Amino acid sequence: MSIKIFFRTILLFSIIYIYTANAQWVQSNGPYGGLINAVVASGSNLFAATYGGVYLSTDNGTSWNAVNSGLAYTVNTFAVSGSNIFAGTNGGGVYLSTDNGTSWNAVNSGLPNTQVSCLAISGTNLFAGTNGGGVYLSTDNGTSWNAAGAGLTNTRITTLAVSGTNVFAGTNNSAYYSTDNGASWNATGLPNTYVTAFVISGTNIFAGIYGSGVYLSTDNGTSWMQVNNGLSNTNVYALAVSGTNIFAGTFSSGVFLSTDNGSSWNAPGSGLTNTPITTLAVSGTNLFAGTNGGVFLSTDNGTSWNAVNYGLADTWITSLAISGTNLFAGTYGSEVFLSTDDGTSWDAVNSGFTSFYISTLAVSGTNLFAGTGEDGAFLSTDNGASWNAVDSGLYNHNVLSLAVSGANIFAGTEGSGVFRSTDNGASWDTVNSGLPITTDIYALAASGGNLFAGDNLGSGVYLSTDNGASWNAVGLKGRLIESLAISGSNVFTGTDNSAYYSTDNGASWNATGLPNIYVNAFVISGTNIFAGTYGSGVYLSTDNGASWNAVNSGLMNTYITTLAVSGTNIFAGTYPGGVWKRPLSDMITSVETPSGDIPKNFILSQNYPNPFNPSTTIKYSLPSESKVIIKIYNLLGQEIKTLVNAMETAGNHQITFTAGKLSSGVYLYRIQAGDFIQTKKMVLLK
Repeated sequence: MSIKIFFRTILLFSIIYIYTANAQWVQSNGPYGGLINAVVASGSNLFAATYGGVYLSTDNGTSWNAVNSGLAYTVNTFAVSGSNIFAGTNGGGVYLSTDNGTSWNAVNSGLPNTQVSCLAISGTNLFAGTNGGGVYLSTDNGTSWNAAGAGLTNTRITTLAVSGTNVFAGTNNSAYYSTDNGASWNATGLPNTYVTAFVISGTNIFAGIYGSGVYLSTDNGTSWMQVNNGLSNTNVYALAVSGTNIFAGTFSSGVFLSTDNGSSWNAPGSGLTNTPITTLAVSGTNLFAGTNGGVFLSTDNGTSWNAVNYGLADTWITSLAISGTNLFAGTYGSEVFLSTDDGTSWDAVNSGFTSFYISTLAVSGTNLFAGTGEDGAFLSTDNGASWNAVDSGLYNHNVLSLAVSGANIFAGTEGSGVFRSTDNGASWDTVNSGLPITTDIYALAASGGNLFAGDNLGSGVYLSTDNGASWNAVGLKGRLIESLAISGSNVFTGTDNSAYYSTDNGASWNATGLPNIYVNAFVISGTNIFAGTYGSGVYLSTDNGASWNAVNSGLMNTYITTLAVSGTNIFAGTYPGGVWKRPLSDMITSVETPSGDIPKNFILSQNYPNPFNPSTTIKYSLPSESKVIIKIYNLLGQEIKTLVNAMETAGNHQITFTAGKLSSGVYLYRIQAGDFIQTKKMVLLK
């Protein structure tokens, strides 16, 4: 996957623990971790910003609690000034907490650009770098803001640092400095590259550059020299200083240490099992690293690391699989976890993996297969204790789906159709006769001699009755297929806007009674069919899909990515928020009526899927009839496409964006509905 995975912005949830009787969903104890945007220390308090909210630890990361009251946006960055904690958000501007995160209030007067990517403090000066709007300055703790100079008005600011009256601003293609608190700016001598981080140590200023390592300036940014000796990974994403120690966090090689101002660097220490480093923070003798998979702590300057994630429930679950009494969870950023006690506890089982993105899991006898988003397929024969790559012949390493049919293992890929292995993954062959030349097989399902494949590029559903040797189209052309399930002679498929069922192996299809929502997952238990949706939770049908009822009591996160049944319980993986659990008997005997209420607020949801290729769905909610404009922009602010420009009724809406010939990268989508304006990021990966 691309480095730009870090720019994904996911809709903010307030994820809290629900420990009640078995009459509703409860959050399991993990898997803990998640994608960390920022970490900052304030005295004995440690704050971590995730895509699911802000967490506080008062014991150096041993345990975490969500602290999100009043905070309605994803937090990108922190800054600390005495008892004031400032949070820069993606779309909500700057928030201030004076009570250690117990409550947050927006402090945005005069701040026209609310996409705040970085913050920096010097004395009474608080600087905010924005996404496309330059730098702003507040001298009254955010009560009011003024543009800090005209030179960076339309610039995307990626990082800020302050040393006395000198302010340094990094952008996505250069760097600038100001000697008058931002009244005027000058270009530095840094090359025109992506500046990810600044850190100041005495009279030394260090700059982290994505792709070029670390640069040092000893003259306030007038000139710079590259200091990369021993820095084997030059994709530097974070910097931190502790005394004479300089730490550099890299994209895929962990944290490097220099004790001589960057003249030489030492290789990363042990125990940092998740190496894409997103942020670094120092508190006394403690060094914290935020990663794709949670927070890690080192007390010996990076020589050794330990994960410190208990209670930090922000894991993005991509897949669930059951093997006997073992429950496996595949994640985005933290690989695979195992629970042997129905989610009461989880352990990482990742030895041998080279990819952090687990897209799908499948069980065949005592074999557990994992498909990844970048490194093909892996096999474990010991319940995840160890993994081995099984890629011979699997030339497309972006595996989207897996299915087991007898002794055959099938892998659906992005762009290359279906592969088959008859020897537990030791070798693979393409089995695409009858499939379109280019297909994204997001879903596979097998039953008896029938194998169904769902394409996410609009070609619909295909059926093979000869183990993939040949395929025939069986309908739903034009729909983006997300999920498939088989129950007896009935086939169910979830799409980008609804769900369908067939009673004749796909010869004909009927719309189910589900509302027009994104259906990500199905799981079948006896005569009961459960559907997991994007933003509307879990639905249950007891009549083969003719009618459905929402079963969401207690489910605080309704963005469902995967479902599984184990014993008497159903498990739901969420996006983000870990794994949730509910007894089957509770829902089968008592279902809930879905609400048809008009939304109470304007909402712009995160696009899904994200990253995407080539199409993605954008959902939005209107509490009243409104003139709606939705546009796509690149990171330079150039308009790419207008998706919506019309009056629309109150209610829930969605639209599909197809990237066409656009190149891979980060794009923005923006809604204006009346006075409501919000922008979010999406990642196109081809």
